[in-house]
Amino acid sequence: MQTAVIAGVGPGLGESIARRFAAEGCALGLIARTEGYVEELTADLPTDAVAAPANLAEPSDIEAAFDRIRGELGPVDVLVNHASAAGWTGLLDTDLDAYDRAYKVGPRAGFLCSQEAVKDMRAGAAAGEDGTAGTIIFTGATTSVRGREGAVGFSMAKFGSRGLAESMARELGPEGIHVAHVVIDGGILTPGVETDTPEEYLDPDAIADSYWHLVQQDRSAWTLELDLRPHVEDF
Repeated sequence: MQTAVIAGVGPGLGESIARRFAAEGCALGLIARTEGYVEELTADLPTDAVAAPANLAEPSDIEAAFDRIRGELGPVDVLVNHASAAGWTGLLDTDLDAYDRAYKVGPRAGFLCSQEAVKDMRAGAAAGEDGTAGTIIFTGATTSVRGREGAVGFSMAKFGSRGLAESMARELGPEGIHVAHVVIDGGILTPGVETDTPEEYLDPDAIADSYWHLVQQDRSAWTLELDLRPHVEDF
């Protein structure tokens, strides 16, 4: 049984990833700021699961969350860096606290969570029968590759996470650790979205299927960057 940690879980894609991985038999460590929600989700999963409420902007919270997950589920095999926190504001309407939070919850939290997970992956590298020591996936967005007007914090954070993922992939790939970045190029049909054109949105369950595919990939044909978007006629 693999132990997977999802850092930044909420209704929508985070929950879909958790449910997909649980259906595949993974033990799950779920990190989220909202304690009530993550505890309810953990109790509803058909697998061993640990709720680890934490503020991903706080390094000590991240360390404590991983310690708790390891203590109950064992070493980490899979990490999904899924958290983000940024408002849709432009240069002069974004204050320093909001900009700093976008960085702390985005690329900095991804960096710290990855350090925690890679310690486990390196320690267990010799045990992988197929030469794979672990998998780390970053959730990206259109703004990971194309800065968005009126979203300086979000664009900065997603660009930073993409650069971090690419650097880690080149460093850790030779050790059997698969690092992948997923560009979510479009809106996600989360529970709160009301629309007359659902075909213009990505289905979070379908995205979660793609995340699991990345975990299962053979080392001879790893994906570095996966670009997902809904099919629309004028694409």
